[in-house]
Amino acid sequence: MPAAGPPVLVVTRLDDATADTVISELNRRKLPVARLDPGNFPDTVTVTTAFDSFGPSGLLRTATRTVDLGRVRSVYWRRPNLYAAPEGIAGQDARWCTEEARYGLGGVLGALPGAHYVNHPWRNRDAEYKPAQLATAARYGMTVPPTAITNDPYQARQFADEHGPVIYKPLRETDYLDERGRALTVWIDDVTADRIGDGVAHTAHLFQQRVNKIADIRMTAVGDRLFPVRIDGSPGVDWRRHYESLTYTVIDAPPDVAKGVRAYLDAFGLAFGAFDFGLDADGRWWFYECNPNGQWAWFPDPITDQIASAIADQLHNPPGAAT
Repeated sequence: MPAAGPPVLVVTRLDDATADTVISELNRRKLPVARLDPGNFPDTVTVTTAFDSFGPSGLLRTATRTVDLGRVRSVYWRRPNLYAAPEGIAGQDARWCTEEARYGLGGVLGALPGAHYVNHPWRNRDAEYKPAQLATAARYGMTVPPTAITNDPYQARQFADEHGPVIYKPLRETDYLDERGRALTVWIDDVTADRIGDGVAHTAHLFQQRVNKIADIRMTAVGDRLFPVRIDGSPGVDWRRHYESLTYTVIDAPPDVAKGVRAYLDAFGLAFGAFDFGLDADGRWWFYECNPNGQWAWFPDPITDQIASAIADQLHNPPGAAT
């Protein structure tokens, strides 16, 4: 039987190894945990919520758990599947059911009274926009490489000529499938003016001056706790393509960067963020982006365990909660 007391609600899909790591730590602490994938609604998930002058109350039922929505201690919002219509419903009916689920169940999950979110899904959404990330990082004193977002091929080529070497990066990690249904990744890559075609006019593209880096840095921020890790061994601009050759070293963040990161989290209302920086030969940290729901469980166990413990601390003893 689950342990007594207010539960932690973990909102994610079944195959989420990062969430599994945090759940294992919560289980070690004997905290009750309920796992929910909104993509299973309404097939194996039911919700009944009442609203009155005293606020919301109600029950959420999954295949294995029943959750009192008025008693949820905290919410770990990871990577759930998309809301979907029941099998057999198609077309406009399916779209209507999906949107009603998003604004109904999704609205309930975003309005749990007294729950601490890591992170709140609407704060994640706000913080996913790269233009807002770059503007906020600059506002709080972080060093941002010259960057252009444009759908004008001429302006893109001019930027590449003036600021080369230049890289291209997608503005969002949107699902992209080949003709066989296999997932494809649009990688960050070098680009020159002569490779920028007129297809740029079809949508917005992000071009950025390539940092003359000696290493990459992934800094995972959990509340006030920062976990900066230097990443060496990548032969290209996108270290995610070279996991087998990477080495990891825990380092300290310069005080000005740490201050900027904490101000950045506060500005977006985040309890968690995965920040990517480039480190140059002068020791300067160049801000690339912050994924408000980034991965971290691929690190070696000593690093992963520390981050999992810090997230569990947030979920176990939410800031401002009575002890």
